Amino acid sequence: MAQLSILRYPDPRLHTVAKPVAVVDDRIRRLADDMAEIMYAAEGVGLAATQVDVHERLIVMDTSEARDHLVVLINPQIIWRSDEMRVAEEGCLSVPQIYDKVERHASVKVQALGRDGETFEMHALDLAAVCVQHEMDHLLGKVFVEYLSALKRDRIRTKMIKKTRDEMRDA
Repeated sequence: MAQLSILRYPDPRLHTVAKPVAVVDDRIRRLADDMAEIMYAAEGVGLAATQVDVHERLIVMDTSEARDHLVVLINPQIIWRSDEMRVAEEGCLSVPQIYDKVERHASVKVQALGRDGETFEMHALDLAAVCVQHEMDHLLGKVFVEYLSALKRDRIRTKMIKKTRDEMRDA
């Protein structure tokens, strides 16, 4: 596995807008594999390249119960959103142990390139829809806590800074 680690909020690099992947090659496939390994090890359902300090439009996700259906989305674009909205509790590997409710579209259709470089479309519902929208926000430099009130955001920021400081002291 490559030496990638998950950036933690409020790291300013999480606010970097990702650039499109120019060519799907072995480097991108290795990155997707490494990201999937990190995501599974952290027990997450999705991970955007931005979260591992690689600012290219790449997402890996697996919302299956069996954790055996990895989806790789390269240069994803939402091409359709349902009018119906849903509120669901979200967490994030970049904001560990913090969960809160966020309103998102109940379903979306995404167009992306796969590992083979071929274009495909995916209709995402329920958890998959939440995951796609959440991870695509990362590619735009946005973290889910930015949907929360300023008071909640400030509390989370303070908590994360303290947690990081405590971990560094104990290391």
